Amino acid sequence: MSAASRAPQRSIRTPQRTNRTNRAHGRSRSDSRGRSHGRAVLLTGGAVVAALLLSACGSGGKSGGAGNTGFVTGSDGIATVEKGSRVAAPELSGKTIDGKQLDVADYQGKIVVLNVWGSWCGPCRLEAKNFVKVSEDLKDQGVQFVGINTRDTSTSPAIAFEKAHGVTYPSLYDPTGKLMLRFKKGTLNPQTIPSTLVLDRDGKVASRSLSALSEASLRKMLKPILAEK
Repeated sequence: MSAASRAPQRSIRTPQRTNRTNRAHGRSRSDSRGRSHGRAVLLTGGAVVAALLLSACGSGGKSGGAGNTGFVTGSDGIATVEKGSRVAAPELSGKTIDGKQLDVADYQGKIVVLNVWGSWCGPCRLEAKNFVKVSEDLKDQGVQFVGINTRDTSTSPAIAFEKAHGVTYPSLYDPTGKLMLRFKKGTLNPQTIPSTLVLDRDGKVASRSLSALSEASLRKMLKPILAEK
């Protein structure tokens, strides 16, 4: 074949290589833009998560919560709300583990200590004796303890737990956690097991702990609310 006849073939193959190269560059630019966009999304998502975490909680005496709750979490993990910023507890009523009817609203005028617990929960067993001791010491000062038993599939283990630890105050039976979900997000709501909330004499949430409490910590939690008039 002559050089003249081969020349057109070379001119045809050259644009093909150019097109492939352009497509490769196009894919490279597209991939680069995609990676840049992905990084931007990840960074934005991380910033949003960080913002949510910062707005959701506080420690070491810094404010936490949302809206007008204004609660403050101390270095001991106990969160408190100033009297003028407290919100009312939701309706908490139903059957107790021994089959009686109970409505926490009936205790308005008293300080109510709500303790969320389960018979299967190790920290709950550790703190039980502290709650029994303080509930006995303060019952004549207008303090009422109420348990909220959750995630026990029957009342039998809950009843056995109370008998073993000498618990005499009532506990609402809440196996699915529906009572816990009645507390609004952004307020002092129970988020773990155990959780302890203190309601003031007006039925408003005054303080919260999301961990097992020693006797000293429980008394410290109650002291300022007992002093209120």
